Amino acid sequence: MVFSVFLGMCSYLAVSKKVTTAVGLGAAVIFVLAVTVPLNWLLDQYILQPGALKWLGAEYAEYDLSFLSFIMFIATIATMVQLVEIIVEKFSPSLYNSLGIFLPLIAVNCAILGGSLFMQSREIPTLGLALTYGVGSGIGWFLAIVAIAAIREKIRYSNVPPALRGLGITFIITGLMAIGFMSFGGMLTGGDDKEEEKPATEASIKKEEVKSAKEIVAVNTNTNQE
Repeated sequence: MVFSVFLGMCSYLAVSKKVTTAVGLGAAVIFVLAVTVPLNWLLDQYILQPGALKWLGAEYAEYDLSFLSFIMFIATIATMVQLVEIIVEKFSPSLYNSLGIFLPLIAVNCAILGGSLFMQSREIPTLGLALTYGVGSGIGWFLAIVAIAAIREKIRYSNVPPALRGLGITFIITGLMAIGFMSFGGMLTGGDDKEEEKPATEASIKKEEVKSAKEIVAVNTNTNQE
């Protein structure tokens, strides 16, 4: 999500100064996405979509609660983030202190909300695919923040121009990494789609139209000359 649609950039930039902190936040994001995307899929399928409440009775078949998607998704995400915060504080106080304010801010992380909204817009058909999508999105974000954290630790000892130190060089590296991953995406999809060959009948019809147009032009030319 970071390299394709640039979601979750706030925590991606702020918590990527150390690899250990990036790993902790990335693991938390994986867990939250793996839980919230399937839960929000269930909410969307059985409560929010038009006609989703028909299981309550025929009188509810016409109800459409899709306008509540945004609020319901955020409520689910906030609940899971609170659970993650309690677990991290209980079992890893050092990581909890390192993450600081950014752990509760996962609740409003656009990457977390984007996972559920993309799930809804792409109309993922099954719960299993929703779980796979959530886990995959979390792993992608995890790899992105760990990669940039490792690079930032390396360039800390490099001779970076003063004007680019900090976020400046981080934005440049992120853009270069995004270009690289976009090229891999083109390789996997086979690049640009080849133009479909036109049927022979359509080609013959166009040839006849061109021929008739030329004949009309020739007749008009002869008439004008006369």
